[in-house]
Amino acid sequence: MSNVSITVAKGDGIGPEIMDATLHILKEAGARIDIEEIEIGEKVYLSGNSAGIAPESWDSLRRTKVFLKAPITTPQGGGFKSLNVTVRKTLGLYANIRPCVSYHPFIKTKHPVMDVVIVRENEEDTYAGIEHRQTDMVEQCLKLISRPGCEKIVRYAFEYAVANNRKKVTAFMKDNIMKQTDGLFHKIFDEIAVEYPGIEADHWIVDIGAAKMADTPENFDVIVMENLYGDILSDVAAQIAGSVGLAGSANIGENISMFEAIHGSAPRRAGQNLANPSGLFLGSVLMLNHINQQDVAELAHNAWLRTIEDGVHTYDIFKDSVSKEKVGTKEFAEAVVARLGQKPETLKPVEYRKADPIAEADKKPIYSIREPAKKELVGVDVFLHWWNGNFYGSGNDLGPKLEAAANGGGLKLVMISNRGTKVYPKGFDDTFCVDHWRCRFMSDNDNEVVTHQQVIDLLSRINAAGFDFIKTEHLCKFDGVAGFQLGQGQ
Repeated sequence: MSNVSITVAKGDGIGPEIMDATLHILKEAGARIDIEEIEIGEKVYLSGNSAGIAPESWDSLRRTKVFLKAPITTPQGGGFKSLNVTVRKTLGLYANIRPCVSYHPFIKTKHPVMDVVIVRENEEDTYAGIEHRQTDMVEQCLKLISRPGCEKIVRYAFEYAVANNRKKVTAFMKDNIMKQTDGLFHKIFDEIAVEYPGIEADHWIVDIGAAKMADTPENFDVIVMENLYGDILSDVAAQIAGSVGLAGSANIGENISMFEAIHGSAPRRAGQNLANPSGLFLGSVLMLNHINQQDVAELAHNAWLRTIEDGVHTYDIFKDSVSKEKVGTKEFAEAVVARLGQKPETLKPVEYRKADPIAEADKKPIYSIREPAKKELVGVDVFLHWWNGNFYGSGNDLGPKLEAAANGGGLKLVMISNRGTKVYPKGFDDTFCVDHWRCRFMSDNDNEVVTHQQVIDLLSRINAAGFDFIKTEHLCKFDGVAGFQLGQGQ
């Protein structure tokens, strides 16, 4: 068999150490790979490249189509954008797969039979990173959810369940509050679930679903979620299984895929030969299966399981009551290599096989393109930066002033809200208000379509009256169904 070219990045912090350990195991296990190494992350940022990745590195990724990546450092609260997110979105890596498995009794866990796979949407949601400071008091982050994005990730979850002999797919969402965005995710989950009658499908509101997962993870199998929920809860799932440091991750696209650990670069542990390479190693096992080297994946993974079973542990999972030997990064890799050809005796050995090819006629499209709906503009939300020095009751002050200045031209003010809560008309003086106001205008004839020119004229009147408008959102109906929600209390 010919070798498969892969792109490797050793990353930041502990990245170079755990990558060297992982590649050592793969080499000794007989992985048929040729490596193209690229530099990404902190060094590239500091060289003046704000993207964190050079153009020639993109060329390597698009050429090999397989990326094994160590953790990189992303600044908190400012600085450079996350390169992880950039790579996933730029290369269309829409599905993030994070198996979370317990290794009881060799690694401490309250959930000895846990075996949950998180399937996380990778391209949209709040991770679009579209944020703005809008007023003195208010920052905004946009949550963007698309029908194709939902279809791709939900279908992938069901296809993964079929391919890996999983029995159930569960969706977590918050559509009791975010009725448009999470509501779309829920709707598409229900639509696609009926195409897989052999797979049980259920859904939970994400808060109680997360509580159930933390308490009784054995009741779950595959869990599919939007980006933010999946990011948070995959770390929770990995930790309650035993350790975040043990979880690998696959990022799957239509043409290119990336494999990594789910943990960060841990710069405080860098250069000390302490870090556990297991997360990145298990990510590389996912990679081996992806490139159809199941024989190598099985050999290496069983050797790793035997190492864990024999009590050869790095500091992060070492427990006096269970562990036999505390080792460093390099020594752990050597212990795995020494056990190649062995299988665990208490833990269940892994068995990997190539997936049966799917006939072209049986392949399902990963998303659909529908005929555009009939779209009608019926109103506009105008957002204002306005402040009268009072945190309470300001809606009742703003409303009459705005009506006097802005009404006319076939539009009328029907509601003002502050952080989503209606404060005019008939607002309560108890409602806490900041300097960010949503002012909803609709046709003064019920259900009449509004024109773009009416919106432009409205903004001109608002501006002439001295109000600072900061953005607008059109209120539309699609095939007669409102594509917007009422304000809280409206």
